[in-house]
Amino acid sequence: MKKILAFGASNSRNSINKQLVTYAAGQLTDVEVLLLDLNDFELPIYSIDREKESGIPELAHQFKQHILDADGILISFAEHNGAYTAAFKNVMDWASRLEGNIWEDKPMLLLATSPGGRGGKGVLNLAFTSFSFQNKKVSGSFSLPRFQQNFSPQEGILDPTLATELKAQLAAFTALVGA
Repeated sequence: MKKILAFGASNSRNSINKQLVTYAAGQLTDVEVLLLDLNDFELPIYSIDREKESGIPELAHQFKQHILDADGILISFAEHNGAYTAAFKNVMDWASRLEGNIWEDKPMLLLATSPGGRGGKGVLNLAFTSFSFQNKKVSGSFSLPRFQQNFSPQEGILDPTLATELKAQLAAFTALVGA
C-alpha cells in the first residue's frame, strides 16, 4: 500500500490548512496517510552557526525520515506576508541540510487556503515555483479561497467547481504516486 505524507505548513493549532490537507488526504483511496503536525517538529531557528556548534537536531532527522518513507507528499500552505510560515520555513531549512534532495523527488501536490479571496495564491505560487525546481514530480496545485464560505467539516468543499478541481488534482497526484 502506498504511503502519503500530509501536513499543513503552519503551527496554528486551528490551522485551516491542516483542515484542508486532512480533507484532501481523506479523499485518496487505497493509501496509508500519515498526517503530521508541525508543532511536533519545533526546532531552534536555523543558522549555520547553530549547525556547526550543535549539529542538526534529531527532529529534523525525523521529519526527513517521514519524507523518505513516503511515496507521495501533500502540503497545504498558510500564507504569512506572501510567503511560508516561519514554522514551515524553519523545518524545511533544517531538513534541507541533510543528505539528498529535501523532497527526495517524491510526487507532491501543493495546496493552500485562506479566509480571503486569493486563497493563499501568493505562497502557493512561491512554493510551486520553488518546489518544481527542486523536484520534477510536483503534480500540481490547488487554491481554496474564502475557506469559511467554501468548506464545511461535514461536507468538504462546498463550491462544485472547486470540488471538481481538487478531485482532478488529486487524480493527477494519485497517478504520479502510482507510476
